[in-house]
Amino acid sequence: MTSEEMKQMLERTHKDLDIFDFNGKNIPRIMLPDRRFDEIMAKIHGKPVSVNTNLNILQDGLGHVFVEVSLDFSYGDINEKFLIYANEFLKFFECLADSTMLALSPPQYSEVNQDKIFMVQLPKPERAINALDIIKNGLRKKLANNS
Repeated sequence: MTSEEMKQMLERTHKDLDIFDFNGKNIPRIMLPDRRFDEIMAKIHGKPVSVNTNLNILQDGLGHVFVEVSLDFSYGDINEKFLIYANEFLKFFECLADSTMLALSPPQYSEVNQDKIFMVQLPKPERAINALDIIKNGLRKKLANNS
């Protein structure tokens, strides 16, 4: 990957991520702008909905690992994609593999306002575990290249 391609990839990454405690478990969270979160919730409110989650791993062999998290909702024609630079957010993927859940919320989520969070249970938890292994192997290459 050229430095220009790397720069372009980094510019596309979603950085509004964190980890929060949910009943004693660390859950990775993707934060959306308030308006987008409300649009999604309005479309699926009161509907039985499932979310197909895919983790597409992109790496350059030099230790730069990106993961495109793709969420396809079964109702409302909602498809969200988030490009995450795994080098900076390894903990996000460790928690995803451990909890097999992720959350969507606006940035100002608080436990008091529980209607402002949407939890997604991964339909195939092994994907998160396999993705974490691939990410860690990719990051090891970066460490080896820097030594």
